[in-house]
Amino acid sequence: MLTSMKSSTVLNPFLFGTLALDDSFADREDEIAELSSDMRNGQDVVVFAPRRFGKSSLIWAAARSLAKDGVLVAQVDLMTTPTKERLAAALAASIYENIASPLERAWEKAAAPFRRLRVQPAISLDPETGAVAFTFSTTREPADVDATLEQLLELPAELGAERGRRTALVFDEFQEVVDIDPRLPKLMRAIFQRQPEVAHVYLGSKRHVMDRIFNDENEPFWRSAKPIELHLIDPELFSPFIAKRLETSDRVPDPGAIDRLLALTGGHPHATQELAYFLWEQTPPGETASAERLEAALGAVLRSEHSHFSLLWEEASTVQRLVLQALAGEPGHPQTKAYRDRHGLPSAASVQQALRALTQREVVAGERGAYRIVEPFLTEWLRRAG
Repeated sequence: MLTSMKSSTVLNPFLFGTLALDDSFADREDEIAELSSDMRNGQDVVVFAPRRFGKSSLIWAAARSLAKDGVLVAQVDLMTTPTKERLAAALAASIYENIASPLERAWEKAAAPFRRLRVQPAISLDPETGAVAFTFSTTREPADVDATLEQLLELPAELGAERGRRTALVFDEFQEVVDIDPRLPKLMRAIFQRQPEVAHVYLGSKRHVMDRIFNDENEPFWRSAKPIELHLIDPELFSPFIAKRLETSDRVPDPGAIDRLLALTGGHPHATQELAYFLWEQTPPGETASAERLEAALGAVLRSEHSHFSLLWEEASTVQRLVLQALAGEPGHPQTKAYRDRHGLPSAASVQQALRALTQREVVAGERGAYRIVEPFLTEWLRRAG
């Protein structure tokens, strides 16, 4: 006979690499409140942030808040929809699950709007879980697929209006839209500008692409959405979060170790949760999460990330490697002569080319000529390798 896990088992309270839900989500109260208010009011929003900054967790928290007010939120990750047919399938599934279903209890009634689409999807229902999947044929004419996408993008407004409910449509990794079809932004914008009652939220991690989509006056989405930018979390706000979660899971927090942890991560959401996770694992129940255990945790993190960083290093050009080594020791202005002289870097043109490539790969980030390495542990890995 199988026995269930004892309720006294203490689980690691820090999570990384997945959605940070409820108590696992650190800070961002102001951003949640602002985004929730915008979505409730039907305001279109574009959220800029590098990968692993918690954009998806932020949206989840905002959606939970909006659900209390009856706002229905559908979400699609464009990273998983490389074709218009797959985008249509993901849109249909999310709209059905998050907007149509809550409005119609009967499966047939909830599925009815999708049977009126230009391209009829194959709809399958899992009898055990109730999950609904949509599949669109890839043999149809492009004009038919575009018409079907247009109908799907109009559904949240139509369904919400029929029932007097506010709706929101969220696109994660929105910069991928241009790879799905360069003409798709024009189609989407033409529809969305007729939907003032629907909030459209665009999440993006590739800043240079998102800037072109929303800040280039020649693009359809130019100045069409309110910008929100996620920054690093203030260590002063992260510190009590870490201490409390250590205390409530039978570990004693060491203020000095927490300060050192946050100095290493700089308040980077994913990196902080990851290092705290390994610190917790290094600390036996009832003992102190000390500076010594933090160093052991950091070593464990670097070992777990070694393959990722090694591949990144192997794919980098010689100049890119020199720039990364320089930035690991001194974030700053690599294009200036003084900086290049200090670190033995080549010409400003070569450095600029390397920075452009590293920025496009989301390895470094820059603002007004000042650059830094995005991932804190890559910085530490490079320092130790050097």
